[in-house]
Amino acid sequence: MNPRVLSADAVLREARPGDEPGILACIQALADYEREPDAVENTVEALRATLFGETPQAFVHVVEHAGEVVGIAFWFVTYSTWTGRHGIWLEDLVVLPDHRAAGYGKALIASLAAVCQERGYSRLEWTVLDWNEPAIGFYRAIGAVPMDEWTTQRLTGGALAALGATLD
Repeated sequence: MNPRVLSADAVLREARPGDEPGILACIQALADYEREPDAVENTVEALRATLFGETPQAFVHVVEHAGEVVGIAFWFVTYSTWTGRHGIWLEDLVVLPDHRAAGYGKALIASLAAVCQERGYSRLEWTVLDWNEPAIGFYRAIGAVPMDEWTTQRLTGGALAALGATLD
């Protein structure tokens, strides 16, 4: 992705080494907003290894405003057995509160849609908390539709360990 100038002080681009503290700050801001301020275990070092290690499996597009990361789209590649093509899973879309309403969120998600188009991916997917009305309104405005019949399932902690141990 080529960097895209959004304003005199803002550019949309792929993350690069050195962005990790700003990316982590956005992740923490999202956790705070989602009422889980103590849930973030990620670190600058872990982000560096994940994003810029030998075989990156996750990617980030950032909005940099006046030299500071103020928005992120954190994503990874998925695969649809039904379409036989890859897609993108958007893990986090965050624009720091002081920078909202400047079009950065739309630019970030549009950059992922462009990746899908360039690579022939069949879908761009994500989840949203059912109480997050501002985000839901934004997603409807860009044409996203809910998958009402689908419910996200998750294994973590003891349940994850217990199930994994059943193969021992």
